[in-house]
Amino acid sequence: QVQLVESGGGLVQAGGSLRLSCAASGRTVRTYAIGWFRQAPGKGREFVAAISRSGDNTKRADSVKGRFAISRDSAKNTVYLQMNSLKPEDTAIYYCAASTDAYGGLENYNYDYWGQGTQVTVSS
Repeated sequence: QVQLVESGGGLVQAGGSLRLSCAASGRTVRTYAIGWFRQAPGKGREFVAAISRSGDNTKRADSVKGRFAISRDSAKNTVYLQMNSLKPEDTAIYYCAASTDAYGGLENYNYDYWGQGTQVTVSS
């Protein structure tokens, strides 16, 4: 079983950047597809990005394409979400999650293990 811990959230002005980290322990990240999700106040948890178990495939939600990128450092057992050109509507709690499926998926139920989340606030 893997444990996931997110970090890197904070307060940033619109147009700024943040890099979120998802540190895994207990198992190697190469055992799982890893996804990032976010939940804004009063809204459901939505898919942001994912990287496959092999690390060769990534996908992103349309709302973040061209601004966010997901990557993995197997040596550090960590997955990153680089967020550029941030907008106020990106404000949310960001969660990383691990899936035993090779490619993860776009839905919450595709993922088996979740971190506790990190807050991202983008001011206008």
